[in-house]
Amino acid sequence: MIGLISIIALGFFLGMRHATDPDHVIAVTTIVARYRKISHAAVIGAFWGVGHTLTILLVGSGIILFGWVIPKRVGLSMEFSVALMLILLGVFNLTGLLQWMNDTFSTGGAESGIGDPHAHSPGDHDHVHSHQHDPEVVPHGSAHVPLGWFDRHFGRLGLYQIVRPLIVGLVHGLAGSAAVALLVLTTIQNPKWAIVYLLVFGIGTIAGMMFITGAMVLPFAYAGKRFSRLNQGLRVASGLISVAFGLFLVYEIGFVNGLFTNYPHWIPR
Repeated sequence: MIGLISIIALGFFLGMRHATDPDHVIAVTTIVARYRKISHAAVIGAFWGVGHTLTILLVGSGIILFGWVIPKRVGLSMEFSVALMLILLGVFNLTGLLQWMNDTFSTGGAESGIGDPHAHSPGDHDHVHSHQHDPEVVPHGSAHVPLGWFDRHFGRLGLYQIVRPLIVGLVHGLAGSAAVALLVLTTIQNPKWAIVYLLVFGIGTIAGMMFITGAMVLPFAYAGKRFSRLNQGLRVASGLISVAFGLFLVYEIGFVNGLFTNYPHWIPR
C-alpha cells in the first residue's frame, strides 16, 4: 500500500512539474493569448494535457510492455516536430491567423443557428449573450440546469478550440514519451505499476497545465480590459517567443544533436 501511494504521489507531482517545461508553456501561452476567461484557458490546458497523456500512455506502454526501441533519428524527429509546431503557432499568432480561425470555427457565431452573440457594456461590466431567433427556444430557463451552465461558460469553445490544444498535446507527448517511459523502467520493475505511474503522471500533467493556463490568461485579460495596445503587445511577444524558441530547437536538434547530419545522437529527456 505504501508503495502504491508513493507511486501515485511521485507520478502526480512529477507530472505537474513536467507541465512547466519551457516548450509546453510557450506553446500553450501562444494558444491562450486570445482568451479572457480563466475557465476557458483552463479547459484549453486540460485538453492539452489529455492529448499529452494519450501519447505518453500509448508509446510508454509499448516501451514498457513490448520493449519497443526508438531509433535515434525517429526520436530526434519526434522532438523536431515540437520545434516546427512552436514556429507554426508563433507565426499564426503574429499574422492573426489564429484569431481568424477562432472566429471562423467558433460555435458562438450566427451560422451555428443558436444565436448571434452581442457584447454590451452596462457601466464598467462587460458581458456577452445571444439573442435567440427560434421562438421555441427559451434561453434563460436552461441556464439553471447543468447543461445550460456548461453552455454559458464553455459554449463559445468550438470544435477547433478543443482539437487544437489536443493535437499540440499529442505532439508534445510524442516527443517526451520515451524519456518518461525509460525513467519509469529504471525505478519500477512491475509493468502493471509502471502503467499506473504513467496514467497518474498524465493526470498530474493535466492538473498542472490547467493551473498554468488559468494563471497565464490573467495578464491578457487585464490588458484586454484596460490597455488594448498592451494586450496586442503581449500577443506579439508570445508569438515572437514561440518562433524564437522553435528556431533554437531546430538548430539544437537538427545540427547539435545531428538529425540533419550523418552522426545523430539522441538521449530521451
